[in-house]
Amino acid sequence: MVTSTALVLLLLATVIVNASAFANSEQVTVSKEVWGHYQGQNILQFTLENKNGMQVSLTNWGAYVTSINVPDRNGKLEDVILGYDSAQAYVDDCCYNGATVGRFANRIAGGRFYIDGKKIQLSVKTNGGNKGNHAHGGEQGFNKKLWQAKQVDEKVEMRYLSPDGEEGYPGNAQISVLFSLNNDNEFSVTFSATSDKATPINLISHIYFNLAGNQKRNVEQHQLRIAADSIVEVKAGLLPTGKLVSVLGTPFDLTSPVTLKKSLITPNSQLKLAGGVDKVYGGFDHTWVFNQYDGKLHYQAQLFEPGSGRVLEILTTQPGVHVYTGNFMNGSAIGKQGKPMKHRHGVALETQHFADSVNQANFPSTLLRPGKTYSETTLYRFGIRQ
Repeated sequence: MVTSTALVLLLLATVIVNASAFANSEQVTVSKEVWGHYQGQNILQFTLENKNGMQVSLTNWGAYVTSINVPDRNGKLEDVILGYDSAQAYVDDCCYNGATVGRFANRIAGGRFYIDGKKIQLSVKTNGGNKGNHAHGGEQGFNKKLWQAKQVDEKVEMRYLSPDGEEGYPGNAQISVLFSLNNDNEFSVTFSATSDKATPINLISHIYFNLAGNQKRNVEQHQLRIAADSIVEVKAGLLPTGKLVSVLGTPFDLTSPVTLKKSLITPNSQLKLAGGVDKVYGGFDHTWVFNQYDGKLHYQAQLFEPGSGRVLEILTTQPGVHVYTGNFMNGSAIGKQGKPMKHRHGVALETQHFADSVNQANFPSTLLRPGKTYSETTLYRFGIRQ
């Protein structure tokens, strides 16, 4: 015979078990596979999946984001970033397609700067548009390294120790990137770093977005809005002049949503400096300076693709976003499903500090000193619009 007290306990236990089962069904799952090999070591691929079927895949080669599958307005899941089908293709990648870039993303003039009166000389590019300057961490930046990776609860953490003197940078820098996904279709990337010597740090995730899905058309009809009244002015070589200039009356005015094509076919000397396939107008390869910046997470940008209805909202702790419209993509690189990556088939929205900050006293500082921790987060929120 079951007493009333025992019955209550039995029912309570059943409720707890059922609640636990429901909670587990709502959790984001993480799977892992050996995807390839590099110098005798495994290249891993992790996949995060939420209850909505949204999937984000990552590899510990270069801490790349390799795919983001999200629904369109009809519920169809498609990949909304550029990239490749194999691990080897990421090893051979020319274009930072989803890579973690560092120690210092973007450009440093001549690869030279001073820390406490001491001259630092970094490696410089020997050819191409960045010849003579340091760009994206050097010839063998973080995108060309095999990171240590592990699952941490429902997240994936990747770590890399950048040794003193690598690409000319001072200090042993311990780098960490934490990738997470939730059931609100929010994917976040958090970078952190420490160093035993003063060193500049500017870490980014270099994802090329195409919200049409599966690269079925270019990004010219995407609408972009950025909460920024100014950009970082650049000169030849896309190096900052040190000035912040107003976007008012220019194709850089994205304070309300603007179709990319409309901006990119407007004659403008700053656009022309970006060069590339479009010899007449150029393109975006510039940094927008957010109106609100205090190191906290703020909603700063939105990308919308009318054909699919997909919307991407970007929240970040960073002071700006560098927009690159794939100006040099000419179809020579073959991406997913054997599709060539053509001109303006992706737009990179790189939340970051500003190029050449180490030489520009009026820019937010990128110098990390011993005993301090660098930490920056960017959240990518995906939705739909009917």
